[in-house]
Amino acid sequence: MSQTADLTARTPGSDSRDGAATPTVVIRPGARLSGTVRVDGSKNAALPLLACAAVTGQPVEVSNIPSSADVGVMLTLLELAGFGVGRAANDQQAVTVRPASGRRPGDLEPAGAIRASYYLVPALLAAHGRADLPWPGGCRIGDRGMDLHFDVYAAFGDSIDLDSAGYHVTAREAPARVTMDLPFRSRGASVVAALRAVVARVPLKLGNPNLSPEFTGILDALRSVGWCIDLHPSRLRMEPPHDADDGPVSWRVPGDKIEAGTLACAITATGGTGRIEGVAGRDVAYVARLLDAVRVRVLVQDDALVVLDDGIPTGQGLRAISSLDPGGLDADFEPALMALALRLPGTHEFSDTINPGRHGNLLSQLARLGADIEALTATTARLTGPQHLAGGTAEATDIRTGSALLIAALTAHDETTVTGLTQLRRGYADLPGKFRALGADLRERP
Repeated sequence: MSQTADLTARTPGSDSRDGAATPTVVIRPGARLSGTVRVDGSKNAALPLLACAAVTGQPVEVSNIPSSADVGVMLTLLELAGFGVGRAANDQQAVTVRPASGRRPGDLEPAGAIRASYYLVPALLAAHGRADLPWPGGCRIGDRGMDLHFDVYAAFGDSIDLDSAGYHVTAREAPARVTMDLPFRSRGASVVAALRAVVARVPLKLGNPNLSPEFTGILDALRSVGWCIDLHPSRLRMEPPHDADDGPVSWRVPGDKIEAGTLACAITATGGTGRIEGVAGRDVAYVARLLDAVRVRVLVQDDALVVLDDGIPTGQGLRAISSLDPGGLDADFEPALMALALRLPGTHEFSDTINPGRHGNLLSQLARLGADIEALTATTARLTGPQHLAGGTAEATDIRTGSALLIAALTAHDETTVTGLTQLRRGYADLPGKFRALGADLRERP
């Protein structure tokens, strides 16, 4: 491997820094959110699932695709890489990914706009024997370098070269069997290890795998095309199919658990009630337990999360500590929980060591609305509630900070303007529209 470049992901600027138009959303406080709303498919699950479809070597229909901007970029990248991507005539949220045509890939410069572009490497190796990609972009939430991804490719015998513009992976002859242990439960490294094993068609033994629904969903998808998968908390074993099966395959993107948790926090912050459909209850069970611990009553069902109105917060602190451990709190839930905690009595603690730069965005933007949050370290914080926010203007500097600002604005004293709506749309098809459907006084401006 040529160590000629910093492995830290390059990230593009937000709308205002790039000088582009900055769409905004204006929220008037006072509405008590209530009603029923349905979440879209999960962006975090759709991106690796689309990449997984591309390595199978057969047509795969993927349904419940969200219309978020990052997913749109991934579909564009698959087409540029030579894969067939077709929308279903009767379902615009379903696409069929077909094997690559064999032509040379086009310019993959759009890959620099999203973090998840690294999922494309195995597909490019399968189709062309080489992957040449710009450094991934996405949210400015700290150093999330690709060293571990490169360790995965090295374990498969691939060669890696780095430069200031991007990275280059060339497929070599893989070992007959690959065994490696991850130093931490990286979702990205777990996904690319599984997909690289599919491309090489060799057994994989992976120690310390990620156990999030987004990764176990990939394993379920691979089982459907014949792979033998044996997953335990400490290790993953994968064995190739004995017989090829080129028949039609259909996968479904699960409902967005982060959107569901965000909507639950918004409903709770306004003292409302609501039913959030389209999400697997098991995927939001941890958030429900956190809310239950502070006497916010929620009901977890198989395919819905219900916020009830008879909870009486007692002043017990909310403790939102993000973790990659099995059953831990997904870090993307933390910003919404922090915005909710501003309304709850007690002293509340937060930690996100997974995205070390996120608090730098989140705390400073909430402070613009009048929040008083103590940064204990760069990745831990504490606040005491309830707090009375003034409102004002803040920026959605990243996807999850944007959603937290919408929640905070619902309970502020005065009108709030959130700029940088383009960032929010990268992760959600229409989160402001969901807020409006629940009764929020919210309008968008170009």
